[in-house]
Amino acid sequence: MEHCNVSDQHVSQAIRPAPLDGIRVLDLTRILAGPWCTQNLADLGANVYKIERPETGDDTRAWGPPFLQTPDKEDTAEAAYYLSANRNKQSISLDIASQEGADVVRAMARECDILVENFKVGGLAKYGLDYASLKAINPRLIYCSITGFGQTGPYAERPGYDFMIQAMGGMMSLTGERDDKPGGGPQKAGVAVADLMTGMYATSSILAALFERSRSGLGQHIDIALLDCQVAMLANQNMNYLVSGQAPKRAGNAHQNLVPYQVFPTKDGHIIVAIGNNRQFAAYCEAIGHPEVVEDERFRINSQRVKHRDELEQILSAAMQKHPSAYWLEALDKIGVPAGPINDLHGVFSHPQVQARNMRIELAHSQAGKVSMTASPMRFSDSPVSYRMAPPQLGEHTEQALQSVLGADSPELKQWRDRN
Repeated sequence: MEHCNVSDQHVSQAIRPAPLDGIRVLDLTRILAGPWCTQNLADLGANVYKIERPETGDDTRAWGPPFLQTPDKEDTAEAAYYLSANRNKQSISLDIASQEGADVVRAMARECDILVENFKVGGLAKYGLDYASLKAINPRLIYCSITGFGQTGPYAERPGYDFMIQAMGGMMSLTGERDDKPGGGPQKAGVAVADLMTGMYATSSILAALFERSRSGLGQHIDIALLDCQVAMLANQNMNYLVSGQAPKRAGNAHQNLVPYQVFPTKDGHIIVAIGNNRQFAAYCEAIGHPEVVEDERFRINSQRVKHRDELEQILSAAMQKHPSAYWLEALDKIGVPAGPINDLHGVFSHPQVQARNMRIELAHSQAGKVSMTASPMRFSDSPVSYRMAPPQLGEHTEQALQSVLGADSPELKQWRDRN
């Protein structure tokens, strides 16, 4: 399936093949964290074979509305959620719980470089598809397991989902309005950040293992846990706690370590102002008509501004409400003070910078005609990512993919055909 309507930057003649051209990935994942990882690998040029349950496939195919529509405005079987993480993959409909299905997956694993799975700990061992079993037939296989809590520890066998991991891993203790303000209380992020960051850590780990294999010639098992990734990604907030012994609290749209770095009301809406140093603060105060604030000992340096956050916010908020958002965005841009609008997604994809970076692409789709998607943010000068296929329909590539990997005359494929 050819891509269409993709920018010249994405379809320009590559000087070298895509970074993972020729790499084969066996994808036994579903939902988001695993598919996000394997979509990254697919965008980088890998051949990704998505193994799905017959009839139902990846759970997210049904996570709608909205669903992708045909040119006649009829819903297809593909939910928008599923489309977000399954580009450039080939779908194979296969029952791994059957002996024949498990045999086919084992035969494919013998020919693949990478396997990614997100079953419960030990869940694939009963089919002979665990790391130890597959390592015995393919020592070069890089096998990445993505679970809620990892392969070890007292919670290892428990299921884990993004929402509960955001809560358990500290994210929701930091997200949301302050408890002493209206609407205060714990709040999850607007997208599944634990899943997405786990997918990114898994991608990085797999690429590192590929590089290591180029030296050792051997694969290895990668153990990626949602909870580990959620804890790790709290970054400076972790260090705020580890250094001070005090758990940071929710601060709404404010920043625990920088002031002012927050949303401000304007005459006709809201914008964000993000001050990162004292020079920017001085320029900002001049622009809003309060140069005297810079000389106030309570506000002169950032550490003092953090201590006197509420007093400073009253002064700045009153000044910002005197003019509309467009006035402030233009004025602050001229003096190099970081500020920006709060866009909905219509505003995002209409933004000139987003359009200039070609972050919206379209791929041909056999039922819908075409599907709009978000481009990969990975940009290479000489071996760019490629957009080869829209997210596949369930089992769309079963026969051709199995023949490609196993060969038309393989005994596993013959047995699978014979048993239907």
